[in-house]
Amino acid sequence: MTALNLTNQLLNFMAPAAFLALFVVFLVRPFARFFRSKKPLALSLCAQTAIIFVASVLLLLAGLVVFGRDGKMASYALMALGAATCHWLLLRGWR
Repeated sequence: MTALNLTNQLLNFMAPAAFLALFVVFLVRPFARFFRSKKPLALSLCAQTAIIFVASVLLLLAGLVVFGRDGKMASYALMALGAATCHWLLLRGWR
Protein backbone atom coordinates (compact mmCIF):
# COMPACT_ATOMS: atom_id res chain seq x y z
CA MET A 1 0.00 0.00 0.00
CA THR A 2 1.44 3.35 -0.97
CA ALA A 3 1.45 6.39 1.26
CA LEU A 4 -1.26 8.01 -0.85
CA ASN A 5 -3.52 4.96 -0.48
CA LEU A 6 -2.90 4.83 3.28
CA THR A 7 -3.74 8.53 3.61
CA ASN A 8 -6.92 8.01 1.59
CA GLN A 9 -7.95 5.05 3.75
CA LEU A 10 -7.35 6.96 7.00
CA LEU A 11 -9.24 10.04 5.80
CA ASN A 12 -12.17 7.91 4.68
CA PHE A 13 -12.14 6.10 8.03
CA MET A 14 -12.28 9.41 9.95
CA ALA A 15 -14.75 11.22 7.66
CA PRO A 16 -17.94 10.04 9.44
CA ALA A 17 -16.50 11.11 12.79
CA ALA A 18 -15.60 14.56 11.43
CA PHE A 19 -19.04 15.06 9.91
CA LEU A 20 -20.79 13.91 13.06
CA ALA A 21 -18.68 16.17 15.28
CA LEU A 22 -19.51 19.20 13.13
CA PHE A 23 -23.16 18.18 12.96
CA VAL A 24 -23.51 17.73 16.71
CA VAL A 25 -21.79 20.98 17.64
CA PHE A 26 -23.22 23.35 15.04
CA LEU A 27 -26.66 22.02 14.20
CA VAL A 28 -27.64 21.15 17.75
CA ARG A 29 -26.67 24.64 18.90
CA PRO A 30 -30.26 26.08 18.65
CA PHE A 31 -31.48 23.35 21.02
CA ALA A 32 -28.59 23.70 23.47
CA ARG A 33 -30.47 26.05 25.75
CA PHE A 34 -32.63 23.11 26.84
CA PHE A 35 -29.66 20.90 27.69
CA ARG A 36 -27.01 23.08 29.30
CA SER A 37 -26.64 24.75 32.63
CA LYS A 38 -26.97 28.48 33.14
CA LYS A 39 -23.22 28.93 33.54
CA PRO A 40 -21.27 29.90 30.43
CA LEU A 41 -19.35 27.15 28.69
CA ALA A 42 -15.65 26.90 29.39
CA LEU A 43 -14.84 25.45 25.97
CA SER A 44 -15.03 27.10 22.57
CA LEU A 45 -16.83 25.57 19.61
CA CYS A 46 -13.53 24.42 18.11
CA ALA A 47 -12.56 22.68 21.34
CA GLN A 48 -15.96 20.98 21.59
CA THR A 49 -15.71 19.82 17.97
CA ALA A 50 -12.19 18.48 18.53
CA ILE A 51 -13.17 16.58 21.67
CA ILE A 52 -16.21 15.01 20.01
CA PHE A 53 -14.15 14.16 16.92
CA VAL A 54 -11.47 12.38 18.96
CA ALA A 55 -14.08 10.49 20.98
CA SER A 56 -15.86 9.44 17.77
CA VAL A 57 -12.65 8.23 16.12
CA LEU A 58 -11.78 6.21 19.22
CA LEU A 59 -15.22 4.60 19.20
CA LEU A 60 -14.89 3.78 15.50
CA LEU A 61 -11.48 2.27 16.23
CA ALA A 62 -13.02 0.18 19.03
CA GLY A 63 -15.66 -1.05 16.60
CA LEU A 64 -12.93 -1.94 14.12
CA VAL A 65 -11.10 -3.95 16.76
CA VAL A 66 -14.23 -5.74 18.01
CA PHE A 67 -15.76 -6.59 14.63
CA GLY A 68 -12.56 -6.95 12.64
CA ARG A 69 -13.76 -4.71 9.83
CA ASP A 70 -14.84 -1.16 9.20
CA GLY A 71 -18.31 -0.01 8.23
CA LYS A 72 -20.49 -2.01 10.59
CA MET A 73 -23.73 -0.26 11.52
CA ALA A 74 -23.12 -1.14 15.17
CA SER A 75 -19.89 0.86 15.05
CA TYR A 76 -21.69 3.85 13.58
CA ALA A 77 -24.47 3.57 16.14
CA LEU A 78 -21.88 3.44 18.92
CA MET A 79 -20.16 6.49 17.42
CA ALA A 80 -23.43 8.46 17.26
CA LEU A 81 -24.38 7.53 20.82
CA GLY A 82 -20.90 8.36 22.08
CA ALA A 83 -20.85 11.73 20.29
CA ALA A 84 -24.24 12.67 21.71
CA THR A 85 -23.20 11.62 25.21
CA CYS A 86 -19.91 13.49 24.93
CA HIS A 87 -21.71 16.65 23.80
CA TRP A 88 -24.23 16.31 26.62
CA LEU A 89 -21.35 16.08 29.09
CA LEU A 90 -19.61 19.09 27.55
CA LEU A 91 -22.82 21.14 27.85
CA ARG A 92 -23.20 19.99 31.48
CA GLY A 93 -26.62 18.56 30.70
CA TRP A 94 -26.98 16.85 34.06
CA ARG A 95 -27.37 20.18 35.85
